[in-house]
Amino acid sequence: MQSYSKKFFNLKISTSKGRLFKEKKSSLRTPFQRDRDRIIHSASFRRLKHKTQVFVNTDGDHFRTRLTHSMEVSQISRTIARALNLNEDLCETLSLAHDMGHTPFGHSGADILNECMKDYGGFDHNIQTLRVVTVLEEKYYNFKGLNLTIETLEGLIKHNGPLYDTGGFNKILQLYTFKNKINFNKFPYLESQISSISDDIAYNNHDIEDGIRANLFSLNEISEIPFFKTIFNKHNKNIKKFGKKLIVSQIVRESINQMVTDIIENTKKNINKYKIKSLNNIYICDKPIVCFSSKMIEIDKQIKFFLNHNMYNNKYVLKKTNEGKKIIKNLFNNINKNPKKYIKNDLLKTGIKERIVADFIAGMTDRFAINLNRNLK
Repeated sequence: MQSYSKKFFNLKISTSKGRLFKEKKSSLRTPFQRDRDRIIHSASFRRLKHKTQVFVNTDGDHFRTRLTHSMEVSQISRTIARALNLNEDLCETLSLAHDMGHTPFGHSGADILNECMKDYGGFDHNIQTLRVVTVLEEKYYNFKGLNLTIETLEGLIKHNGPLYDTGGFNKILQLYTFKNKINFNKFPYLESQISSISDDIAYNNHDIEDGIRANLFSLNEISEIPFFKTIFNKHNKNIKKFGKKLIVSQIVRESINQMVTDIIENTKKNINKYKIKSLNNIYICDKPIVCFSSKMIEIDKQIKFFLNHNMYNNKYVLKKTNEGKKIIKNLFNNINKNPKKYIKNDLLKTGIKERIVADFIAGMTDRFAINLNRNLK
């Protein structure tokens, strides 16, 4: 590990370009540690504990929520960053913040809110995260939002890679907000790429675990995927002694470890292959540097296909998510007709009414949305 420390030093985000609004520096924390702490102490982050990952939050106490998912992404990203001698605090910050714009009821909630907002610029949960941290959170006298560093904002904007088409952003969150301090069409720095791939690793593996826990599929069924079959065969002999629950944990643990190891080794190869020697080399590279090997890419596709077929399109899951869609559509229609009944008048004066309504709904937890919908008259 130490042999790579010096080699990758120039690829690490070690200092910040600053914030949109100037602040005094802290003598106790780095700018990225302050970003992380602002996210953790925000209301939007706390509400993630009652927002759906796959299973609606009222279904049980042991399934993942957006909050536990974000924490798991954070752990994975820190591991990768440490192995590559990159900025762990920045990776943690991006990982904790990346889902703060999610609606109740998971991706289905975002889809139906986008449909409701089709005549008003649409809705996108990634862009909503930027609205949360730059506009909606209010904790300071001198500015709206959390005033995060330029690096954190850039990482969140480029969660899925370079932003070549800025149309969606401009409709929902004007890009002039960032005062020309971010180049949108260049690849993000390595810490941002790590956070993004860690998101994939976390939800692939933990959705497998939650799916088995919910009896949507069995250990034998996930063995249809050769990758999991190999791991399962190593642990199957212990199932009578230790039970299925512990065996599942061992399989998921080993799967995550293999994926993380693959990312670390493949990233090192890519750094050498593309002759990456500086941050600027990362920005101008025309492909991601932090990515799976070709073998693991195929495994990733197989896992996603399996989950799509056996989990996300499972009748029970679809029933719950469709109920969530109906709730959000009903909330939007009713609140939009009489917004002053639910939203403070001062807030309604800050922008387009429909966008304020969408902000209000997107910020709800599952149970708040369910209860408010039940009480609509």
